[in-house]
Amino acid sequence: MKLRDILSETYSALSSNKARSGLTVLGIVIGISSVIVLVGVGQGATSSVTSNISSLGSNLLVVSPGSTSSGGVRSMAGSAATLTQKDAEAIKAESNNISNLATVLTGRYQITYKSNNTNTQVIGTQSSYAQIKSLSLESGTFISDQQEKTSAKMAVLGPTTRDDLFGEGSDPVGQIIKINKVQFKIIGVTESKGGTGPTNSDDAIYVPITSAQTFLAGHSSISNINIQAKDSQSIDAAQEEVTNILLARHNISDSSSADFSITNQADIVSSLSSITSTMTWLLGAIAGISLLVGGIGIMNMMLTTVTERTREIGLRKAVGAKKSDISQQFLAESIALTFLGGLIGIILGWLVAFAITKLGLITAVITWQSVLLSFGVSALVGIVFGFYPSRKAASLKPIDALKYE
Repeated sequence: MKLRDILSETYSALSSNKARSGLTVLGIVIGISSVIVLVGVGQGATSSVTSNISSLGSNLLVVSPGSTSSGGVRSMAGSAATLTQKDAEAIKAESNNISNLATVLTGRYQITYKSNNTNTQVIGTQSSYAQIKSLSLESGTFISDQQEKTSAKMAVLGPTTRDDLFGEGSDPVGQIIKINKVQFKIIGVTESKGGTGPTNSDDAIYVPITSAQTFLAGHSSISNINIQAKDSQSIDAAQEEVTNILLARHNISDSSSADFSITNQADIVSSLSSITSTMTWLLGAIAGISLLVGGIGIMNMMLTTVTERTREIGLRKAVGAKKSDISQQFLAESIALTFLGGLIGIILGWLVAFAITKLGLITAVITWQSVLLSFGVSALVGIVFGFYPSRKAASLKPIDALKYE
């Protein structure tokens, strides 16, 4: 049977009952579009998580205070002041796999400017912090090494803090604010990076670490050490070096008793990417159920069609049609339904994903891989669920088919 004849017969058979064909196609459309949208949402979540973590800095290690034991009682992790500036200096001098380092002392304080006030995070740090954390300046400059040495009362505002105190889009460089009732002069404003929660770099104030220790915290300890490895291949080696240096400095022989902890950015990205990838597969599987239902709908329609066209099948076989001709005809009709449904489903899924992304509801990332996978699955559904009805039609005996009422 020629391809042109198959296509002509397929069009004639499906268009003879447009309502039934349309409803069957709708099941595939819903299944395919659901797969594309939900997989796109999962991939968007993965991309967003990776982007947010990467925006905190590249090849990053963060050393935080651990816990100490007193009288057999171990304190909560992060509660002890176990890190010092000398620890940071030793790491910088002895490690061969780091490119930059910045110590940090954080605290939340009341900030005032005339009658305006806000409560936000104040980050005492060094000039290298901007490079490590990929901070850019919207105006002014970042804190300098000289300002750190002299404990200068200088401050750099995040854009959210700037808006709270001075109004959106204003340039406060040169103005004087009070941090915990201590006057600081604004020397710069960072560019917006976005983010929420306690680590939001937009809602923060940066001051020299020595100024934070002297005028705000009243002690010389530090909250953490931010370390940038030379490259992504050096992160694990840098972490091992830092661990060994601090264990030796703190006279600790057993690493399980370390009074510090090291967070590896690469490990965080890997773990969260694994979680979001699992979520993507789960969402895809849920959407695949509707595609399975659509396939069952195609099988149901084709079985009904075989029953309705039993006499036609008998007549064709009586005039010389082969089993393969009958089988190809019904299989072509099944594939045509899923092909059309898949095409419409891909377009609809892309439009829905585009709409929810534009509306800011959630980010959905549509890739060619997911589109091709969806289209391939729709074709497979047509073959699998059309195979049995086509075989049933081809197996009918001519004499029995012609007698069918």
